[in-house]
Amino acid sequence: MERRTIGAGALEVGAVGLGCMPMSWAYSGSRQRGDESLRAVHRALDAGSSLLDTADMYGPFTNELLVGRALKERREDAFVSTKVGLLVGEQHIVANGRPGYVKRACDASLRRLQTDVIDLYQLHRADPEVPVEETWGAMAELVRAGKVRALGLCAVGARGGRRFGGLYDGTIRQLRRVQQVFPVSAVEAELSVWSPEALDTLLPWCEARGVGFLAAMPLGNGFLTGTLTPGQGFEPDDMRARHPRFTAEMMAANQPIVVGLRRVAARHGEAVTAAQVALAWVLAQSRHVITVPGAKRERWVKENAAAAALRLTPQDLTEVAELPGAQGSWE
Repeated sequence: MERRTIGAGALEVGAVGLGCMPMSWAYSGSRQRGDESLRAVHRALDAGSSLLDTADMYGPFTNELLVGRALKERREDAFVSTKVGLLVGEQHIVANGRPGYVKRACDASLRRLQTDVIDLYQLHRADPEVPVEETWGAMAELVRAGKVRALGLCAVGARGGRRFGGLYDGTIRQLRRVQQVFPVSAVEAELSVWSPEALDTLLPWCEARGVGFLAAMPLGNGFLTGTLTPGQGFEPDDMRARHPRFTAEMMAANQPIVVGLRRVAARHGEAVTAAQVALAWVLAQSRHVITVPGAKRERWVKENAAAAALRLTPQDLTEVAELPGAQGSWE
């Protein structure tokens, strides 16, 4: 698989990574099977999808434990990214950026992941009660201690933010602040055909500074794969059950996006899918982009990895960029 670099340290990873969250968190619980997910992780590593993206809050904790089972056998094949800064309660999620907590959380993640170093340690969310410089400084100490290789920041944003100014203005302000403390190697943010807002300011900010961009949700929470049916319903624990783009009405309204992706895919052969076109389009936006599609089955992992070899033509790229914007129930 094509390799791309993250940050000034030139850490190399496969252009298509693996988002491990769906294996343990936020999607249909009845379809989460540990052994099946473990096989998916191994298939990803076999295909060159070396970046494994997890977080201590996924589960919570169980996702890191799952990834750790794979790392125990194949640490040299993997680039491990995990996150810190969010605590999960019964009905709520809160931020914790206190330096002491960050250091304890890192040690706990290392134990669960069964490794002695985390390749990329990301701040999931800044704690409004703690100056972000203090949190970042604690994370920088972990690098100096040899427990972490590089630091990253997850972007703060919300769909529809253009109506209230720049979607990622707050994230860029945070990035400027933490850069004064220790270099940022990567930024993780949503980027897909139906959520392209990061192209406006956030990706250019990363490109100008040699910062890697991890494209989260590049398949639009599964919608851009074309495998979901409007009105199919979601289990109560599935975040799409409360998502404004996944009501039956909005899924039907957004079908032209999938139709357009399929039209482009057909020009590249019967084996090419809408999902692969969606991933290839994101990868084509910049050499600094690494896509991190979530998956929990070998079939989807294999399909996603193959997208790294798909080369879209200028016509394809223009056609995809001109597809209708996504609609949500609030609009």
